Amino acid sequence: MPVYEYRGFDAQGKTVKGLKEADTQRGLRALLRKDGIMITESKEAGGKAIKQKGAGLLSTEVQLGEFFQRISVEDLGMATRQLATLLQAGVSMVDSLSNIVEQMEKGVVKRVYSQVKTDINEGSSLADALEKHKCFTRVYVNMVRAGEASGTLDVVLSRLADFIESQNELKSKVMSAMMYPIIMIFVGVGIMGILFTVVVPRITKIFKHTGAELPFQTKVLIWVSSFMADYWWLLIIMAVAGFFGFKKWASTPKGRARWDRIKLKVPVFGGVVLNVAVARFTRTLATLLDSGVPLLVSFEIVKNVVNNEALSDALSETKEAIREGADIAPPLKKTGQFPPMVTQMIAIGEKSGRLEEMLGRVANTYEAQVANMVSRLTALLEPIMILMMGGTVGFVVFSILKPILQMNTMVR
Repeated sequence: MPVYEYRGFDAQGKTVKGLKEADTQRGLRALLRKDGIMITESKEAGGKAIKQKGAGLLSTEVQLGEFFQRISVEDLGMATRQLATLLQAGVSMVDSLSNIVEQMEKGVVKRVYSQVKTDINEGSSLADALEKHKCFTRVYVNMVRAGEASGTLDVVLSRLADFIESQNELKSKVMSAMMYPIIMIFVGVGIMGILFTVVVPRITKIFKHTGAELPFQTKVLIWVSSFMADYWWLLIIMAVAGFFGFKKWASTPKGRARWDRIKLKVPVFGGVVLNVAVARFTRTLATLLDSGVPLLVSFEIVKNVVNNEALSDALSETKEAIREGADIAPPLKKTGQFPPMVTQMIAIGEKSGRLEEMLGRVANTYEAQVANMVSRLTALLEPIMILMMGGTVGFVVFSILKPILQMNTMVR
């Protein structure tokens, strides 16, 4: 019987690791689950580690050799909703999965759920079957596992569907609101590029032939136009190199931590980033706790959902304080990373025994705030971009007209 090395966390959220004999990886998970241990990484002693998925619920990579194909968030939410509805109607798990496979049009979705159905027919639990595929992440799998253990799988799946839909709706609102400013920026850059590299050089040739002394702003315009026309390729290379250089720096631990802290401090934008993170944190934690996932395990999962190192560190500190016997609100407030309303509502929820309800209310509030802030930000960006483009065009027109007027005066 092979020996496996494993790493995971127990029911109290404490990290554990060790060695254990088991027939297979599935058998190892089953044995450790009886001991109250959830695996995050395992490997056969001396073999290659097999890591579990990250915590982000909206991850869409598929572990089926389909490198370029992905399960969309919409398909994941739809399949989860259908499975919950069928189970609530009394349809068996295998028949429910068969119905989903028949109804789904995309091949990659069919293959994922067909494999899940096959694994269940072979005796696997739904959570273990889902765990093999990256489109079902730790949040998803742990909620399903808690639902299976408590006998409320249909209810948990319904909550999961609500959760996926609400997160996708929030993401769609942000993306839709920002689409117009992004298009405006690209159009503006394109117009400025054509203006400085095509239009201005043709006009300024007239001034060069006259030999007259040109105003300072006209000289600046000619220099900028000549540089862009002659070295446009260098500007593109610098922009691409800067983009990938920044991306590489931001992917390092120090760079990401620094950038995440900067994002929270940027005026206006920092508020949007914080509100999105708070909405994700409270919504995910409420859904996990409401589904029966232990508090410390939920915190271990949810700290990766906020997608910000500063906030993730704050949640890690809170988790350690909870393990030592503290409530949630005091250590969370002590970190100074979360708004007072969040910690106050959590404190009220803990005292009244309605923590999940309070977390849900906070999530609703901050999701609405995100939508309002993004709408206001979009309305603010539009006139700013128009003013910038108008100012640039005005500078060009003034720089061209001034020497023309001077020449007319000299002729008279």
